[in-house]
Amino acid sequence: LKRTLLQRKKSSRRKVSMEKKTKRYSFIHSVPAKRSGRNQKRKPEDNDGEDSGEPKPKIKARASIVDSLAGIDFSALAKTKDGKVANFKIASWNVNGLRAWLERSYIHPDFWLSGDKEGYSGVGLYYRTSPLNITEGIGIKKHDEEGRVITAEFDKFFLVNTYIPNSGRGLPRLDYRTKEWDVDFRNYLKSLDKKKPVVWCGDLNVAHHEIDLKNPKGNKKTAGFTIEERESFTVTLSEGFIDSFRYLYPHQEGAYTFWTHMMNARAKNTGWRLDYFVLSERLKDNLCDSIIRSHVLGSDHCPIVLQLAL
Repeated sequence: LKRTLLQRKKSSRRKVSMEKKTKRYSFIHSVPAKRSGRNQKRKPEDNDGEDSGEPKPKIKARASIVDSLAGIDFSALAKTKDGKVANFKIASWNVNGLRAWLERSYIHPDFWLSGDKEGYSGVGLYYRTSPLNITEGIGIKKHDEEGRVITAEFDKFFLVNTYIPNSGRGLPRLDYRTKEWDVDFRNYLKSLDKKKPVVWCGDLNVAHHEIDLKNPKGNKKTAGFTIEERESFTVTLSEGFIDSFRYLYPHQEGAYTFWTHMMNARAKNTGWRLDYFVLSERLKDNLCDSIIRSHVLGSDHCPIVLQLAL
């Protein structure tokens, strides 16, 4: 279950106290630095566990999440290029093992959507600014039964919270992903964009360019980095959308949001950037920052944060 938090900041003082109280997210206003390491051959790695069929190790995350809050300046607010201060913050996090996390935290989503298959996919939404309307799915049954999309309408934009299908080990769902899901979802985004700007976030299960994963040469035929998935994402962006992180940081290396549990990948920063905030192009002047909080533990993905001045 992937969770998204939207909050509107009344004041810096109120924001500090509320965020410290929740202890759900860690806010680190930095992008991971490039890490050095020996060049060595690596086996292709699964970019996600949704369809791999592998058991995942238990995650002892609570202490790490709380410890990572120390020393963080919660009051830091980014600005647009012309100096407007951010007043909207959206955080997105793909949490592996959410049931265990909820049992420890007792914090449940304001709105959630699960698929027909128990323990498979699902998305949730936390908010402090109430949406005008919430919609489940994209209106196509074969896609919606997997519980992958929640759309929340706000005054100035649509927030589309997603968990995009993984093509799977051996790519059994590649055609479904690129020829069916991507096409229909792209049309859905375009229909929303005609009404008001769109903020699309979540685990998009694609590393768009070679800079977006540590080992591109060894993963050409791995789900999330096939030419079909990457080209499909390019087509979506060409319809009037931008990858907010790459818009601000086009050459930033080592900026990843997912690390496999195997081979000590996170410590080595052998990762993938699979989690995104994609915006309607006309929101680029409202973009203050797009942040990867790689220091926050608790899942094989880390949170990402978007700051907007609206």
